[in-house]
Order: sequence, then C-alpha cells, then structure tokens
Amino acid sequence: MFDIIVIGAGPAGGSAALFTAKAGKKTLLIDSDQSITKKAWIQNHYGLDVINGPDLVEIGKRQAQKFGAELVLTKAVAIEKSGDGLRVETESGSYEAKHVILATGLFNDLAEKSGITTKPGTEPRIKTVVDADASGKTNVEGVWAAGTCAGVSVHTIITAGDGAKVAINVISELNGERYVDHDVLKA
Repeated sequence: MFDIIVIGAGPAGGSAALFTAKAGKKTLLIDSDQSITKKAWIQNHYGLDVINGPDLVEIGKRQAQKFGAELVLTKAVAIEKSGDGLRVETESGSYEAKHVILATGLFNDLAEKSGITTKPGTEPRIKTVVDADASGKTNVEGVWAAGTCAGVSVHTIITAGDGAKVAINVISELNGERYVDHDVLKA
C-alpha cells in the first residue's frame, strides 16, 4: 500500500509527488500522458527564462522519481474505498493508498465516475472542476484535488504551487502535525 497516489503528472501532480516523496511518503505517480502543459511554450514561470511544456513535465517527473516516487504510465479509471484506504483502478492494474491526490487537469470524468462532487469551472474553456475546499479536500475522505481540475488557474506556476500546497496538507495530515520543507544552502 502507498501512502499517497497522485493521478496526473503535469505541474500540479508532478509538484505534489515531488513534495510527498521528498517527505519520505511512499508515493505512486500515475500519468496518462494527457497534460495540456505538453502543448505549452512557457515564458512566465518564475525561476525559468523559457521552457517548453514537454520539458517541464519531464523534469517534474524526474524530480519526483529522484526522491523515490514510483511512476506508472497508465490511465486511472476509478477510485473506490478499500479497507482503510482507497483503491485506484487503472487500465493496467490496481493500486491502494491512504490518500489520493487528483491532478487531472482538464479531465474530471474520473472524479465524476468515482462519486467526487464537481461544480462549474470559472476559467475560460474549463467547464467542470472538482469541488475541493481550500486545503484540497473533496467530499470523499482521503481524496484531494490540486491544480486545474480543482479550479485553479491553468498557468503552470500556479498549478505547480497548488500541487505543492495540497501535498503539504496531505503530509501534515499523515504526520499529525504541520509539515514544512525548507532546504538550506550548505556552507
């Protein structure tokens, strides 16, 4: 069983998986290779001069894996309660975790099929989003949402930050105290 399964490896999901894996949580990152970021040319991402979307997504996946996240290339098709946690069914098998972070971008069919409440979106061309509170929690215990699928702006810098925020909230809940991740320069 994983501590956390992150579904979607765009900026929100990749960032969430990076933070959870770096915190020592057993993390699975599931990616269906459908991120809209893969079509982006990015010149407004803090800390980067310019980068194309495919490179940003690949760097994010590598960073998460560097800290121990496992990556599975498949599509998640259902989330359901299972014992003390959740089971994520994919096109290539099933996986269990205590918590699931949805970071599915424009796609909310998985949420809707899994009984997760959605609501109208407010961003241009985003018709439906997951109804999550400010911490990222949805109506289904243990399921969280981050990034564009949760109604956050589609800009990569914002979705990446939201993925990190939700991951920190999940880590904090698992730890029973507020989690902070600050590295410092080595002397």
